[in-house]
Amino acid sequence: MRTGLKITAFAAAVTATFGTAYGVGAGVGPVTAEERPADAHGGAHGDTHEEEAGKEAGHGGHAEAAGDAKTPGGLQVSERGYTLDLARDRLPGKKGEIRFTIRKDATGKPVTSYKKEHGKELHLIVASRDLTAYRHLHPVRAADGTWSTPVSLPKAGDYRVFADFTPRGEEEGLTLGADLGVAGAYAPAALPEHAVTARVADGYEVKVDGELRAGTASELTLSVSKDGRPVTDLEPYLGAYGHLVALRSGDLAYLHVHPHDGKPGPEVSFTATAPSTGTYRLFLDFKHGGEVRTAAFTVHAA
Repeated sequence: MRTGLKITAFAAAVTATFGTAYGVGAGVGPVTAEERPADAHGGAHGDTHEEEAGKEAGHGGHAEAAGDAKTPGGLQVSERGYTLDLARDRLPGKKGEIRFTIRKDATGKPVTSYKKEHGKELHLIVASRDLTAYRHLHPVRAADGTWSTPVSLPKAGDYRVFADFTPRGEEEGLTLGADLGVAGAYAPAALPEHAVTARVADGYEVKVDGELRAGTASELTLSVSKDGRPVTDLEPYLGAYGHLVALRSGDLAYLHVHPHDGKPGPEVSFTATAPSTGTYRLFLDFKHGGEVRTAAFTVHAA
């Protein structure tokens, strides 16, 4: 996925992508206020996870060289000859189905052949405009190129949908974004305050060390503990011990990166470059005890 943050891979390739969010970062304000949806990561549609640790390629190899001034990922509904076409841009309630196609502009026909990245042909992120709700979904593709997934969202309001994929035949992946409305009474929440610790359900706590910097690569290290003890047996999830997603406050420029090769906890490290100064919301997906959880942070890029 082509992203708003510049990602420097640790060993081989530069990888950048832009994670079903099960946990809540209570230390910086809740990511969601309701139960996890059954549709996310292993829910409906028979979603299976290829769990092979140590793969470093990002979703679609969405890499940008340092100093590259490309448009950040997820800000456009059409790019490089492809368009994200939502079947409907408004859901009647918090539970429903998202259906869409990726169309090739030259022909108007749906794309039906994709490269797999981390076991999936396409990764779908849904985030509320106020950055307090987040879902990482893996929809199912029909033979005609139509993607679909059930979704359960915590509240009504304005959301952004991000499709992260690489069409077969393309060397570089991309991320397209489109707006999605959920009907109902809605009052946007304030962005959670900056914090270096996120408390997640079931006694988990995640701390982030390092600073995100604009125009300069920097390392972020996230440490996972449970009930005060370091977690040293993180489980591989979609080929890695952790997945980091970042959204820029304001326009929701999008990034999903994968960690350096490393041990299964307690630390998971990433190298990233912010495209600009400003405030970002980070979402870390990690798997432990057979369940995927998400910790959320608000950070500032200097």
